[in-house]
Amino acid sequence: MHRGGGMRVIAGDHKGRQLKAVPGKTTRPTTDKVKEAVFQVIGPFFTGGAVLDLFAGSGSLGIEALSRGMERAVFVDKHPKAIHTIHENLRTLNITGQAEVFRADAYRAVQAAAKRELAFSLILLDPPYKQGGYEKLLKVIIEQELLHPDGMIYCEHDTAEVLPETVGSLAVWKQENYGGTTAMTIYRR
Repeated sequence: MHRGGGMRVIAGDHKGRQLKAVPGKTTRPTTDKVKEAVFQVIGPFFTGGAVLDLFAGSGSLGIEALSRGMERAVFVDKHPKAIHTIHENLRTLNITGQAEVFRADAYRAVQAAAKRELAFSLILLDPPYKQGGYEKLLKVIIEQELLHPDGMIYCEHDTAEVLPETVGSLAVWKQENYGGTTAMTIYRR
């Protein structure tokens, strides 16, 4: 899956800009084709709001949301190489002022965001395939009231993994398979 230097910002303020991928095999970047399809669905463009990129990797999905009009982004990853890459990509695009980057486990990050009473219009969940555990994480996100009332949660997962139709107050809004191994499920209230 790993293609060096093949990632770019697809639309918006930073359209066409190259992004660095995380070195090594620990992350599996969302391909540009999938990213383009995803943002056609979740909102080609946004008018403000905040995005939480919870297994951020290179930060490519959260950066795409910023490029398309989100005002602020919080990037979380537990791998030092990923954190370094996110900082590099933010600096390259000169958008460090719109972003916060945390090296933390997803659950710890969710608790920390809740303590600060943050609410997000878009939450991006793209954990390593095989790790799964979406349902538990979605429940915690709802309990901690991190999702804006009209916000959405994007889950990227293996096509073999079936996500529940509803989790608490969330229901599946859209589901797509993108060939091979990649699927997405989007939840809204």
